[in-house]
Amino acid sequence: MAATFFSAAAPVARRIRAYFAPVNRAAQVPVLFDAAERGGFSLDAPPAPWISLGWIQGFTRKTGSTSAAVMTGIPAAAQEQVRESLAAQVSFQFLSWTKLTMALATGSQHMNLLAPASGAAMAADGAHAGAAVSVQSGSTATSICLAANDAAKFGAGSMIAVDADYAGQAGFVGLPVSGAYVRQALTDVDYIRRVTFNVALVAQVSSGVLALAEPLPGGVPAPDAKVQTVSGFVDREGGSFYQEWSALFVMEGSQGERIYFHYPRLQTMAGAEEAAIPLAGKDKSGLRRVLLEGRFVALPVTDPLDGERIVCYRSFLPAPNSLV
Repeated sequence: MAATFFSAAAPVARRIRAYFAPVNRAAQVPVLFDAAERGGFSLDAPPAPWISLGWIQGFTRKTGSTSAAVMTGIPAAAQEQVRESLAAQVSFQFLSWTKLTMALATGSQHMNLLAPASGAAMAADGAHAGAAVSVQSGSTATSICLAANDAAKFGAGSMIAVDADYAGQAGFVGLPVSGAYVRQALTDVDYIRRVTFNVALVAQVSSGVLALAEPLPGGVPAPDAKVQTVSGFVDREGGSFYQEWSALFVMEGSQGERIYFHYPRLQTMAGAEEAAIPLAGKDKSGLRRVLLEGRFVALPVTDPLDGERIVCYRSFLPAPNSLV
């Protein structure tokens, strides 16, 4: 039987999925997405190192690029155009509150509230933390091996941060995600665990092993990593550090087609901002859904294919058997 072909109408998409991946800040290396090779991935299981941030709404992208005409002759007439500036912005609302969505909607350092030590003096971004415990060999991205007496300090449902001690270094800190830039040596040995994105929820504790509900973003912990309990998260309005991530936004059409917007480098361009939206148009209860607002500026990369400077790649995978 001959195949049936059809002329596809404009895609009809219900919602948009967002995925982010950490940029190597020290080496200035973003994460690239190849739609030809990975365009068919399951939206619920993105390829590493992409992290799903779930559904978003109000997705708007705006170009700020400008062109100028090269004038020649008498009288002057436009001979050709040149790219005068390159700029782009993206904005949307996150539909969930997580450590990563909070950080992306903040702009500056985003910190973990480490469980305080007994009798520690209060501090706006977390008191002096209780002692960290060392990770043992055999740990993986989903299971953290500890000494038996250390594992007994944690329980199912607790949140943990897994990273190395701060040892006085300057520059970007936190692996594989840079959580902050240290300009001068600090005295807090727990600072890296305060800013690390290597956090997870403990699903179960058994035989000295913390089984995690989801893999650590940083993968297998480093040999010198330690663990501390996290009570919550805190961010600050202000500061000199800017979050920078690679981003991928996916629209899936009703016929199976997909549109990808890949931004190799996005930096948050606004401070912490929320939107309170009524649960229903006529709802008199006063209940509001509080959504995180994200606004970003796209930074350029050089495409090795031809040396052009680029801020975004838009890819389209047509529906099966649609005319091209």
